Amino acid sequence: MNMPDALRQFKAQLFQALAHPTRIAILEALREGERTAGQLQTSLQVEQANLSQHLAVLRSRQVVVNRKAGNQVHYALSHPVFIEVLDLLKQHFYAQLTETVSVLQALDRDERGRI
Repeated sequence: MNMPDALRQFKAQLFQALAHPTRIAILEALREGERTAGQLQTSLQVEQANLSQHLAVLRSRQVVVNRKAGNQVHYALSHPVFIEVLDLLKQHFYAQLTETVSVLQALDRDERGRI
């Protein structure tokens, strides 16, 4: 596999790892820093087994890292670039939303003009 193909494969696997609302919520929860599995479970209100599965996916793609301290497992983002990715996607979402609202307002004005 050549380098561009390998990079595309890496990106696809990373986006697959992020392709679930709970995993996005985990990243958002880790935005401010390290959290224990218990803290994540409480703040996200998900079952422990479900959280563990999602964390395993994120760990397997090196999106999050973990460390044990006694009987606690602490999780953190592996790199701050993931916060930037989430912020860019949020900007894109709001741009799309703004565009949709503009189109709907224009349609509404056209309809009112016909009455």
